[in-house]
Amino acid sequence: MMVGKRHPALHGHAGGAEVPLYGFQPPVGTPFGLEVNTVEDFFAQHDDWPWSPPRPGRATFHYLIGVTEGELLHDVDHLTRTVAPGQWLWVRPGHTQCWHPPGTARGPFILFEPGVLTPGTARMLAPLTAHEASAVLSPHPDDAVWLRQTALQLLDEHRALGRRPLDVHHALRRSLLEALLLRLANAPGITPTGTATVGPGRGDTYGSFADALELHFRELHRAADYAELLGCSVRTLSRAARDATGKGVRDLIDERRLLEARRLLGHAQWEARAVAAHLGFSDPANFGRFFRDRTGLTPAAFAARDAATSP
Repeated sequence: MMVGKRHPALHGHAGGAEVPLYGFQPPVGTPFGLEVNTVEDFFAQHDDWPWSPPRPGRATFHYLIGVTEGELLHDVDHLTRTVAPGQWLWVRPGHTQCWHPPGTARGPFILFEPGVLTPGTARMLAPLTAHEASAVLSPHPDDAVWLRQTALQLLDEHRALGRRPLDVHHALRRSLLEALLLRLANAPGITPTGTATVGPGRGDTYGSFADALELHFRELHRAADYAELLGCSVRTLSRAARDATGKGVRDLIDERRLLEARRLLGHAQWEARAVAAHLGFSDPANFGRFFRDRTGLTPAAFAARDAATSP
């Protein structure tokens, strides 16, 4: 696995050292945006990276790790997550993540690009592939054996490159991945983000909004901006957002801006003035009030606290 050797797709940004964004660059011969390994092999193959010293980064692809033994510690958006046996860690594209020193964790390690999923499956999985979905999933113990066995079948097929025609090999890998993700998404212990009340057509509206928000949260800050972009009314957009998440459009916009602010003030170490300009605030004082109202800390205090607790 060449995770540790991937080159950043984006470089530094004026105002601070940007957390690098890594593209999907699997080993030669690995086809179609999907790579499968084990946590223990990954640790063994990367004894000097990325935990010596730990370095934050983002990726354009999904990290999915199932822990079958031991315990895995992993930072996702500046919070240390503890993943116990039977749990799964899911790091979505764009999340800031940082590895901890290798421990006793064992289990399947799957990396995949969003485009590897078929459109129909991608729509069904939207609640769990969404940027704001939970990083640690705790499926019911009754599903643990099935999930582990399916992941092992996926690993076996991944390592069987050349045993079957390439298109068949990839179709099998994709089918096993989708089966794993669908079972994981619908396991009794998993609570997807607000799919139960989504009405006809509303899921598509919210999904389009979520995609647009990820692209435009820096410059578009009103519900009307996104409604115009999507070609719907503010009322339709508001209902779709409320049905899907229980939150208003403005709340979701503010949450995304706040998440980016935390990232930039934290590991990236941007100055508050630069963050304010980057996120479209009219002046640093407005940004300071926005940040303090939602976190209880000034941007400077948050940055100092994060620096003090960083490994």
